Amino acid sequence: MPRRRLAFLASALLLLAGAGEEVGWPEGGGFRTDDYRAPTPLTVPGGRTIDTQEARALFERRGAVWMDVLPAARRPEGLAPGALWRPSPRLGIPGSLWLPEAGGGALSPAVEAWFRDTLAGATGGDLGRPVVFYCLADCWRSWNAAKRAAGWGHREVLWYRDGTDGWEAAGLPTEVLHPAPGGP
Repeated sequence: MPRRRLAFLASALLLLAGAGEEVGWPEGGGFRTDDYRAPTPLTVPGGRTIDTQEARALFERRGAVWMDVLPAARRPEGLAPGALWRPSPRLGIPGSLWLPEAGGGALSPAVEAWFRDTLAGATGGDLGRPVVFYCLADCWRSWNAAKRAAGWGHREVLWYRDGTDGWEAAGLPTEVLHPAPGGP
């Protein structure tokens, strides 16, 4: 291989490696475990990123499983114990399964088992069935969930990077979601 071409390839690889660091790729190829609301990479290992146009087409074909992994709202710290608090409902893509804790970087054994079982049930155990993971734009939780599913052998892992932010901006329908049954 000519020297100039080799130097170009080496430079390109260094640029690609640096691009991952700019958006905070998890060290050692793991999962993002903090600062989940931060710029995300353009790709997810073992999966494919989709945009709103492709997400809409998949939704209309009705063949994919949709999984929302946005965490549930937590009671505000410092709120008096007897004070009324009502979290806002989670609006998601219609028909989605909501797994509020499944997008964390480090899952407890109970959450991981719930996630695996729910995913297996939703796909009928078909590792080739398309599964779309999402939460919000610039949210690492859906990236974590998609990467984890790919690591479990799912072959059609789709990451909707813009999540409900992109969906709602396109004027697409939403519905109130409730956490999937059996959660921890």
